[in-house]
Amino acid sequence: MSMLPPLRLTGATLLRDGALHREAVTVADGVFSDDRAPECDFSGYLLLPGIIDLHGDAFERHIAPRPSAPFPIESGLRATQRDAAAHGVTTAWLAQGWSWEGGMRSPDFAEALMFELESFSPGALIDLRLQVRAETHMPETRDRLIAAVLRHGIDYVVFNNHLPETLTMAARAPHKLAAWAEREGRPLEALRQGLERARAAEAQVPRNLLRLVEAFDRNGIVYGSHDDPDGETRERFHILGAHVAEFPAAFGAAAVARAMGDVVIMGAPNVVRGGSQAGRIPAISLITKGQCDVLVSDYHYRSLAEAAWTLADLGVRSLPRAWAMISTVPARIMRLHDRGEIAAGKRADFVLVNAESRSIEATISAGRIAHLSGEAAVRLLGARTTLGMAAE
Repeated sequence: MSMLPPLRLTGATLLRDGALHREAVTVADGVFSDDRAPECDFSGYLLLPGIIDLHGDAFERHIAPRPSAPFPIESGLRATQRDAAAHGVTTAWLAQGWSWEGGMRSPDFAEALMFELESFSPGALIDLRLQVRAETHMPETRDRLIAAVLRHGIDYVVFNNHLPETLTMAARAPHKLAAWAEREGRPLEALRQGLERARAAEAQVPRNLLRLVEAFDRNGIVYGSHDDPDGETRERFHILGAHVAEFPAAFGAAAVARAMGDVVIMGAPNVVRGGSQAGRIPAISLITKGQCDVLVSDYHYRSLAEAAWTLADLGVRSLPRAWAMISTVPARIMRLHDRGEIAAGKRADFVLVNAESRSIEATISAGRIAHLSGEAAVRLLGARTTLGMAAE
C-alpha cells in the first residue's frame, strides 16, 4: 500500500466539527495534524471523513458469485476491499451468519472466514472486521461461538431469529423452501433438519442468550439485535443489554428502541431506492422522525455515500448530519475514538469527493491510498512526484 508523504491539503471544503469549512489539513504518518507541510490544492473537492460501515454482506457475492461457483475466501476479500474502498469505505464490518441455515452462513464457514480475515487484515487496503450474526436458536454451539469470538477478536455481534419466517415458508410455501435450498446449493433435507433442530431448541433460547451476553459483557463486545419484528422483541433485547437495533422490521420496534435510548441502524440502499427491498418500513420515514442513527451498506457499498446525498437533496438532513450517520456516529457506537472525524491526532481516514460530479475520486485509509481515480489522482500523484524530485 502507498503511504502519502507529509502533505497539506488546501482549497477543499472540509467537514469538521459538524460543519463544512474552507480550510486546510495536513496528513503525515497516517494521521491528521495542523502542522505545515508541502501543499496540494484540492479546490473543487469535498474532504470528508472516511465511511465506517457497520454491516455489509456484499462480500458473499465476491466469494460466491453463484452458489455453485465459490472462489477462495482470500480472493473474495481482495475484491470486497476494493469494492468498499472505491465507494469511500475505510472501516467495514463483514456481516457473517452463524446459523442453522448452513452453507455460507454456517459456523464452519464463519470460522473459516475468521481465520482467512485474520491473515488478510494486516495487508488490507482498509480496516476489515467481522460482525457475527448469531441465530438465537443454536444453544449447542454456544461455547464454540464464544471461543471463536474471543480467539479472533470479534468486537460486534447481533442476534437474529429467522426461525418463524422459515417455519411459515415450510408450511405455506414448501416450494419456496426447496428453491432456497437449491439456490444455496444445499440438499433440501439438510435445510429441513437444521430447521427442526432450531425449533426443538426453543425452550433453551433464554438461557442461551443470557450466557452469551454475559461472555460478551466480560470482554467488551458490542452486541445488538437484527430484524426485530415488534416493540416487545426489541424491549426483551434491550433488557438483555443489546442496545443496538439493526434493521427493525416495524415502526413499533424502532419507536421502542428510540424511547429506550438504543441505537437504530437501517440500510442505505433503503434510502436510495426509496423503500425496503423486502417490503418493510422505509428508512427515510424513521430518519425524518429522528428514529434512525446510522446507515449501513447492507448489500450495496455505493449506496452509503448516495444515501447521504439523497438525504441532503431532500432536505431531510444537512450533508454534515447525513455524512455523520456513516462516519462519526458509527465510530462512536463501536468506541473507535481514533477515527470518524477530521481532527488532529485522528487516523487519516478520508475521502475526496468531486464537488461537481459527487464522485468519490480518492479514499485514504490511515494515510494510505486505498482508491484513486480522476482529477484527484492527477493532483495527488503530481504532488508525490514533485516531492520526490525535491528530495533528490
